Amino acid sequence: MSRLYDTIEPNVIDEELLQKAVEEQGPQEELGQLAKREGIDYKDVLELQLDFRNILKIDNLWQFVNLTKLQLDNNIIEKIEALDNLVHLIWLDLSFNNIEVIEGLEALVKLQDLSLYNNRISKIENLDTLQELQVFSIGNNNLTALENVVYLRKFKNLRTLNLTGNPVCENEQYSMFIAAHLPDLVYLDFRLVDDNTRELAEIKYQYVIDELKQGEAQALAKLVEEQAKQKELEHHKAAYVEHLNGSFLFESMYTEDTEAARLAYLPGMADLLETYKSKFVLICENLFAYGLKEHEKRQAEVSTFYECLQEAMQDSQQQGTKIILDFENDNQGLLDVIQNMSNFEIADSKLVKYNEDLSQLSDTLMTLEMQTVDQLELFVDKDTIVNAVNASHDIHLLKIDNREDDIITKAKSWSSSVIEEVHKNEISRNRNRVREINQYIDHLQEELDNMESLEQVE
Repeated sequence: MSRLYDTIEPNVIDEELLQKAVEEQGPQEELGQLAKREGIDYKDVLELQLDFRNILKIDNLWQFVNLTKLQLDNNIIEKIEALDNLVHLIWLDLSFNNIEVIEGLEALVKLQDLSLYNNRISKIENLDTLQELQVFSIGNNNLTALENVVYLRKFKNLRTLNLTGNPVCENEQYSMFIAAHLPDLVYLDFRLVDDNTRELAEIKYQYVIDELKQGEAQALAKLVEEQAKQKELEHHKAAYVEHLNGSFLFESMYTEDTEAARLAYLPGMADLLETYKSKFVLICENLFAYGLKEHEKRQAEVSTFYECLQEAMQDSQQQGTKIILDFENDNQGLLDVIQNMSNFEIADSKLVKYNEDLSQLSDTLMTLEMQTVDQLELFVDKDTIVNAVNASHDIHLLKIDNREDDIITKAKSWSSSVIEEVHKNEISRNRNRVREINQYIDHLQEELDNMESLEQVE
């Protein structure tokens, strides 16, 4: 490719270039003017145009976390990289660059429009996560094999494809092959795929497509099965009993045990080892079942705790709100009445009474808050949780030391994290509540002080 950048020094995406690009945004003129006057948080930028800037390497775009459209066309980029933070990207243009491999796009799961036109790509690959892809332009590259296009069958939303300018387009079966293998495609190389072509392609490649569909169905079934197994394994890990539902642990003990292999030749050892295995596996399976039940109990207990926590906080909040409303109703207009009183002695006595009521209100709200704190402390009784964990460990008999240590470590880590999170949330909630009470009392006290000042002036 003969390109202008061969005689121009490569550019880098630095702060100065980014700031200038934001300021020059055409469609977002108002945004650009704001950036010029006051600066702008890159998180607010939705579209970024970095074309025709002789950029060699994609870099420093991590701050544009809400970007939906990015133009990097007509540069000298050699590698797709540093785009992982742009998870909201919908439209990406990398055309007219120097890219040889499709990569670095895994995080862009919302991408709908991708242009890699006029690069040096020879294989369509590494796009598996882009299931929202609707428009894909990869013309003027080095694609030579029709089979390369079969990869695109996994993109069920793909409706527009541009391959023009690739060597593969010279194949006389090109249009038919694409129409047969991508039956949902609407536009190919800027042209509508007509029904006649689609029907002929379906007839011509019927057996090939049927076989392909069968293979895809098997692959999908296998994937679903693997995902189900992985999900089940994650559930077992959460219960600290992974791989205990069978002979895995027993067999792993003897994998590298050379001495056990020698003992196996002794008379009667085979029967003895088989008996030991059956008993060992039975214990593991019992432990596995118990672990799952205990996990369910822990989940239920945590769920119940948070329900109680929420109920206690709501009750406290409602009581506090009622106390404040009652106080405001009882003292509504009192300051105005005091201000208009001609008898200063009576006014002073009422002010003193109002001040005492304020103090009582503060004490009442603080008492209510402390009751809430005490109530929540009952929910997070460390001794109760620790005793429950220790009791569950008592039944772990005949377990090897490293497995026992693993379970104890995980259980204590889980218990500590739950307790720590509860205390952290409660401390934060308590501080905020105390702050709210003090601010409210201070506000009322300020009004009282203002009234007293006005009386002194009069």
